[in-house]
Amino acid sequence: MHLAYPAVLSALLFCTGLYGVLARRNAILVLMSVELMLNAVNLNLVAFDVWLSRAAEETLHSGQALALFTIAIAAAEIGIGLAIVLAVYRNLGTSDIDRLRDTAEGHGPDGPDSDVSDSDASAPRAAAEKAEATR
Repeated sequence: MHLAYPAVLSALLFCTGLYGVLARRNAILVLMSVELMLNAVNLNLVAFDVWLSRAAEETLHSGQALALFTIAIAAAEIGIGLAIVLAVYRNLGTSDIDRLRDTAEGHGPDGPDSDVSDSDASAPRAAAEKAEATR
């Protein structure tokens, strides 16, 4: 088998995973896209290991060893990532990345940009700032 076949398949898998990371808004789908990208890297590692082992007399199988290491790292990453996503979903009720980003930056309902004020003295100032922003 030529090296081009697994290399092209790996490039297609990696591009599909990259599109999933950039275009998806659900955290679970982003984690699945990252896994797809890591599997594309594993395919490349094994393909190049087989290709290089044919050229060399001694075979160390370092590509396969690196692929196993990558699989172990990916398993740990998906376990921790899924635990974080589930904890965030329990607390906020969503796994939408844009909404989580807005909440983290303070633009959510409990953030400093909220229209709810604690004292009556700050209410006129907030109304004046809101009026200036709409002009």
